[in-house]
Amino acid sequence: MGNKIFKLHGPCVALPTPFRGGAVDFPTLEKLCHRQIDHGTAALVPCGPTGEAPLLTPGEHHRIVERTVAAAAGRVPVIAGAGSNNTQTSVELARSAELAGAQALLCITPYYLEPTQAGLIAHFQAIHEAVRIPIILHDVPSRTARPMADLTIERLAELPRIVGLKDATGDIARVERMRWRLGDRFLLLSGDDATQAAHRVAGGDGCISVTANVAPALSAALHKACDQGQTEAVARLEGILAPLHAALFLEANPIPVKRALHRLGLMVDGLRLPLTPLGAMGDMKLARVLQAVLPMEKEQQAARVGSDPPPVRSRAA
Repeated sequence: MGNKIFKLHGPCVALPTPFRGGAVDFPTLEKLCHRQIDHGTAALVPCGPTGEAPLLTPGEHHRIVERTVAAAAGRVPVIAGAGSNNTQTSVELARSAELAGAQALLCITPYYLEPTQAGLIAHFQAIHEAVRIPIILHDVPSRTARPMADLTIERLAELPRIVGLKDATGDIARVERMRWRLGDRFLLLSGDDATQAAHRVAGGDGCISVTANVAPALSAALHKACDQGQTEAVARLEGILAPLHAALFLEANPIPVKRALHRLGLMVDGLRLPLTPLGAMGDMKLARVLQAVLPMEKEQQAARVGSDPPPVRSRAA
């Protein structure tokens, strides 16, 4: 395995892309970034599946990464999604994200086409050779129909700039297997909110989370409890967050999380077709969960403000 240079630990957020009147709402995106950093998120991840990446133009993708980097202002890394089922498109997105200032890339396995494992290796090698920033692999077979084999990940980890894996399979046993195969210098990130605590306990480094959009302070507290081996606190926080994890996947992501952020007054509930707004039954379930969880999120935010120095904010981009 090559010399790994990218460090990351704790809760990261998979950012949705706010739209207003059909266009990307950049001021709202920046406010979402500041809110996340203020409440303990370790990295910002724009233009992934939660960000409706397949529905963005190349120009929008570049500007979203650029504005996220500006909002972060070096306080936390920006890991830009740069994935497609077309290798050349993935390469172009990766180069664009690097030029926009991203510190790392999140690259999903090619969807729909169901390439062989050899095809996956060739795909990621092409991206790797096109850029000079770290790459995190994204394995989410429920959305791509093509899982990555452990051996494929091990082969790709030999490349110096492939530094980690976002694993959305929920296979906790895989954490130990990958840690044994690849050691401590390869990042193992959960991509499944419901099993993120178990992933951490098994030896994982963090989570790229949808839930952190709604409850960033509780998510940060969960990872802090994992760091400190506070099993009772982990269990308590898991119990608080579990209904929210479930509610945010009542329909395809990012439909519910956008509705949740709209209910919080943080963004317009805008989606691009073929995605449509959350149905009435799901909306009622989501509202009940938010009513239960938000007071505890606000309490955790207040506790964080009381214990941590205020973060330094960037100037408006």
